[in-house]
Amino acid sequence: MIVRLDSQGPLTLTALALAEGMRSQSVGATVATLKASGLVAGTPDPADGRQTLLSLTETCRDLIQANRAARDDWLSQAIATRFTPQDQRTVAAGVDLLKRLLD
Repeated sequence: MIVRLDSQGPLTLTALALAEGMRSQSVGATVATLKASGLVAGTPDPADGRQTLLSLTETCRDLIQANRAARDDWLSQAIATRFTPQDQRTVAAGVDLLKRLLD
C-alpha cells in the first residue's frame, strides 16, 4: 500500500482496496496501523467531502528516500568493488538500454 500511495498519490480507501485487490475492511485495518505509526494521513476529498484521501506523510517519504539512498549506495559500492572495469562498462551499457525502454 505504501508503494502504491508513493507511486499513484492520494487515494480513497475504496480505490486503494480495489487497486490492491483486497477488501476495504482489510485495507482499513492496515491503513489504521499505518496512520497510528505516522506513515499515512487522511484528508477530506475536495471532490467529495464524504470521502477521505489517504496519502503518505513526510515522515514516510523521508524513510522511503533514506531506504532508496541506502540501496543505491550499496549497489554502487558492490559494482565498484566486485566487478572488473569491463564488467562495469557492460553494466553501464545495460542501464542505458533499460533507460531507452522508459523513453
